[in-house]
Amino acid sequence: MSSTCLVALLLLGGVVSKGAPADERASADNNVYKHLAVYSEVLSRIKSEYVEEPDMSSVTLGAMNGLLESIDPYASYLNAEQYKEYLKNFDTYKGDLGMVLAKKFGYITVVSVIPGSPASKAGLTTNDMLESIKGIATRDMPLAYANLLLRGQPGTTVDLSVLRRKPEPQKLTMTRAVVTAPAVESKMLPDGIGYIKIAAMGYGRVKEVASAVADLQKQGAKKLLLDLRYSASGTPEDGVELANLFLDKGLITYSQGQKSPRKNYDADPKKDITTLPLVVLTNRGTAAAAEVAAAALQGDKRASLVGERTYGDASVLRPITMDDGSAIILSVAKYYSPEGKSIQDNGVTPEELVAEADSGGPDVDDDSEPAPAVPAAKPTEDLILQKAIEIAQKKG
Repeated sequence: MSSTCLVALLLLGGVVSKGAPADERASADNNVYKHLAVYSEVLSRIKSEYVEEPDMSSVTLGAMNGLLESIDPYASYLNAEQYKEYLKNFDTYKGDLGMVLAKKFGYITVVSVIPGSPASKAGLTTNDMLESIKGIATRDMPLAYANLLLRGQPGTTVDLSVLRRKPEPQKLTMTRAVVTAPAVESKMLPDGIGYIKIAAMGYGRVKEVASAVADLQKQGAKKLLLDLRYSASGTPEDGVELANLFLDKGLITYSQGQKSPRKNYDADPKKDITTLPLVVLTNRGTAAAAEVAAAALQGDKRASLVGERTYGDASVLRPITMDDGSAIILSVAKYYSPEGKSIQDNGVTPEELVAEADSGGPDVDDDSEPAPAVPAAKPTEDLILQKAIEIAQKKG
């Protein structure tokens, strides 16, 4: 147990001291050992003086996941038993609820849901918190383990307790299903504006977008709207492919980590398919592949962005195994916007901030700068789409 925590604290120390001068690295390393001494003392006090004999394995599990969440909302610490179960069963389960999850305030939090999935049909949405899964409290639960609990054979059920915008948790019994992401939607709007909606990335959706663009241009589209709201699936590479459809040059993104050399993803002019003016719609549920694309199109001045700040999810996750059989699943590299901002740490902020109808405003973390005031929509209005159309009408 203690050796695992030592590894984690040394890992954190390496992140803090990376790139610092030798004397500063030495000072940072000393600070790590000071923190370790504090941890050991706290652990000892809990064991000897708490009102009752504590379950130290649970204490350690909570401490580890709290540590990881403080630096990475997508990280997990799995003890040896959990990690063994994760490796054995995760890819064998075909049934799911269709949620993209992260950690927030210690709880498992919904980033977005796939339209048509059990989660979508139950009305779950961005920032809902899962208080319990199968009767197990999610407070300090490893994110990877939560995903494992939600998966199972299609047709089986799972009990959830969900914290929403109500005082009491909502109890749900949901049936797992094989989740299929919806196809790309496209249509012509007035004034020669073509509209493309991508509800989920991956699954060959970039090819569908290319076909939609070609079809809309044949119908006379002079401008395009790319709706990436609540699109939170797919890999960063999918986002690179999507952005490249609209870029003939420039840096799309790059990845970099403490032990991962910088890797640039540059636009391939052969993959660019249109020069039509472009407006991109985002919100608090935009993440992963869609986020990478939005950051690139904004950073390379190819598109105007309108809506809410995106969620913040673009990294390379990798398991790091421990001597006792446990593992840390950690971001070992992050993806960056063309101007050098970490997408996971900052999200992507549109030039035109507009709130969704069911939102009090763009989602902003406690440690972020306050966002400018934005209009709140009535439930029947889509102010983001209205603003996007207005911007498109003004484009060349």
